[in-house]
Amino acid sequence: MVLATNWSDMWAMTGIGFGTVFVILLLLVLILGIFNVVAKKKSAAPAVSSKPALEKKDVVTPLLQDVKGESDDIAAVATALCLYFQEVHDEESYVLTIQHHDHTAWHPEGY
Repeated sequence: MVLATNWSDMWAMTGIGFGTVFVILLLLVLILGIFNVVAKKKSAAPAVSSKPALEKKDVVTPLLQDVKGESDDIAAVATALCLYFQEVHDEESYVLTIQHHDHTAWHPEGY
């Protein structure tokens, strides 16, 4: 059956396959290059802030100000930090308590 192989069609299919792969890779490289240029332009743009410069008292006590109901969030973070630094947590025994009593055809005696 080797003699019945149409070699020209086989080489054409091989060329089309390789060509398709390389064209898709080239398109991906171009698209990623465009994303890179756009990202660099956005990061190079100066950030304009509409907020006035912070005064010394604003820098020292930002957590004491209640802004739009954020006091609950601040209290939760403060509690978590306090417990973390005091190392208050549940003591665990580090003993596995998994018990399997399923008897199947694969494991007739169980585990």
